[in-house]
Amino acid sequence: MVTFGGEGQPILLLHALMGRASTWWPVAPWLTRYGSVTGLDARGHGRSSYRGGQWRTPDFVVDAAALVSELGAPAVVIGHSMGGLHGIALAAEHPDLVRALVLEDVGVDLRGRTVDDWRALFDAWPVPFPSLRHVREFFGPAGDYFSECVEERADGYHLVAGPHELFDIAAEWGERAYWDLVDRVRCPVLVIEAQHTIMPAGQQAEIAARVPGGGTHFVVEGAGHLVHEAAPRVFQGAVEAFLSWVLHEDV
Repeated sequence: MVTFGGEGQPILLLHALMGRASTWWPVAPWLTRYGSVTGLDARGHGRSSYRGGQWRTPDFVVDAAALVSELGAPAVVIGHSMGGLHGIALAAEHPDLVRALVLEDVGVDLRGRTVDDWRALFDAWPVPFPSLRHVREFFGPAGDYFSECVEERADGYHLVAGPHELFDIAAEWGERAYWDLVDRVRCPVLVIEAQHTIMPAGQQAEIAARVPGGGTHFVVEGAGHLVHEAAPRVFQGAVEAFLSWVLHEDV
C-alpha cells in the first residue's frame, strides 16, 4: 500500500498486471486535490505479503474491500487494466463501498486469449537488466513506468512480480467474461480508452453503455495502453472533469 496524501474523500488506485501502487505517482499529486489518495499493491505485486498463490479476481476484491472499509467508504476507485477489472468487481460485489469508478483501458471479455502471448513477451525482455537506465531505454516512452516495476538483485534488475504468478492471474481472463459484473455496477463510471488499445474493439464503449449507474466513454487519440503515461494532460483533464461532477458537493 502507498499513501499518496490528501484529505477527505477516499480515492483508491488499482494498478495493472506487472505494476504496483507506486506506478501511480505521476497521477497522485493532482488527485490529492480531490481527496485522500491511496494505492493498493495487488497480490503477487509490489510489497504485497501475498506471494506464490493462485490468485483470482475474488481474492483481489477481498483486499480492496477491506482497504476501502478502513479508509472510510464509499471511495472513488480508479483502475488501470487489471485494476479496472478489479474495480468493476468491487463495485458490483460491494456497491456501498464505491462512490464512482474510473476505468483506464480495461477489458471484461478476453475469452480465447492465452498466456502464451505474455510468455513470448517476457521471454523477449533482456532480464535481468544491468541498470535502471537499461530498463528506461528498453521500454522507451514507458520506461519510467517500468522502472517502478523492477527491483535490484545480485545479478541486476528483475520484475517485482514473478512471471509465473502473472501468467496464472492472466489465465483466468481467457476463461470467462465479466459482463455479469458490469451489469451490476450502479455508480457513475468513466471509461478512458486508448486509441491504440490492446482490448477488443468496441468493448469499452459497451461497458459505458451497459453500467446501470451511467457511463461515459472517452477515447484518447494517439495513446497506447498506458494512457496516463502517454497522454497525462488529457487523462488528467478527463478524470478531473468527472470528479468535479461526481464530487460537486465537496469540491
